[in-house]
Amino acid sequence: MDTRPIGVFDSGLGGLTAVRELRRQMPSEHIIYFGDTSRVPYGNRSPETLLKYARQDLRFLATFRPKAVVIACGTVSSNCLDTLQAENDIPIIGVVEPAVKRAAAATRNRRVGLIATRASVNSGAYQRRFAALAPEITLIGRPCPLFVPLVEEGRVRTGDSVIETVAAEYLTPLREEGVDTLVLGCTHYPLLREVIGTVMGPDVTLIDVGQEAARAARAYLQARSAAAPKGQGDVVYCTSDRPADFERMARMFLYEDMEHSPRLVDIEAY
Repeated sequence: MDTRPIGVFDSGLGGLTAVRELRRQMPSEHIIYFGDTSRVPYGNRSPETLLKYARQDLRFLATFRPKAVVIACGTVSSNCLDTLQAENDIPIIGVVEPAVKRAAAATRNRRVGLIATRASVNSGAYQRRFAALAPEITLIGRPCPLFVPLVEEGRVRTGDSVIETVAAEYLTPLREEGVDTLVLGCTHYPLLREVIGTVMGPDVTLIDVGQEAARAARAYLQARSAAAPKGQGDVVYCTSDRPADFERMARMFLYEDMEHSPRLVDIEAY
């Protein structure tokens, strides 16, 4: 048993979907979440800037002595995971490999789509993992740069002409390519599940990268007898900008009210 917390970070609020899954799958665990809302989105940053931000995020979480860290940011997972793992003794779990494994198991026709930030798609991380784990699968990636800002503006519901128009433009080519499985390569995207599902149709399986990362974290801790003892865990929420805005928007991602108000963090100090 290990009572230390699990650290989670993302560029903004999207990683709260991973927190929701961690709490559902491991309700006894204590979680420290950092959302870098002052610098969101990460998806249009250079690799050098991404690594700088990720190192700062990780150094902040390290002050809590976590037993593991989940990178709930698809962009950081795609571009920086290997470097961060090499630089740190803390076990670090990204979203790419768990999602690739789930998609490879789910696809029937061996044609898989990927939607993510431009930086995630262009990194080649998903392509490399599919090539290593399931080389017979054809992966078709498509950047969706407007999804994150639209989600953070609350434009997530069917009937909203803006998000429906954008989703149709992004997703119709993937549907026409005949993919039967679609990786939602950003933790913001589960809030668009209904919109995405409407465009792709009922026969396309949607893979939630935050959910798969939470499963991977649970398996990692259980294999090492590092799960928390039975009880009710809690979450400490931290943000780099406007805690009131963070708290106002968080319910949309968590499907419930926050138990504690978020802490403001000067991330540049790390």
